[in-house]
Amino acid sequence: MSPKKDRQKPAKRSTATTKKFKGFTDEERAAMKERVRELKADKPDDESSVLAKIAAMREPDRAMAKRLHATIKATAPALAPRLWYGMPAYAKDGKVLCFFQSAQKFKTRYATLGFSDKANLDDGAMWPTTFALKTLTATEEARISELLKKAVA
Repeated sequence: MSPKKDRQKPAKRSTATTKKFKGFTDEERAAMKERVRELKADKPDDESSVLAKIAAMREPDRAMAKRLHATIKATAPALAPRLWYGMPAYAKDGKVLCFFQSAQKFKTRYATLGFSDKANLDDGAMWPTTFALKTLTATEEARISELLKKAVA
């Protein structure tokens, strides 16, 4: 008989990952469900549905969203208010141009004002499309107005 050969066993992984991908968060799933409801709704999105969504927000997001809504309506009256993934959004030619995401929506530490790729904010090879909002003062409103004018141009 032939002698047994010692075979080396494969090394065990020293950095095993115990976390498994759980998919979307509860908040993300809720936003997607809201979007499905928006798409299935018989009534068109309009300003009243945006104002109702804003009214349902907690402070300080509600106050910021109200001021932001007024700023957008005054600066870019051609933009149509609508809901987008359960967030107040403003569309040009049926396409979302900008949106407000409250801090409570995804449990973040600040609200955001975001612009889609439909916004004409291009500035070289790189430019911001989402802005953090902790407070909304006259200074921020002026900056937002400038961005909106550029975005709709």
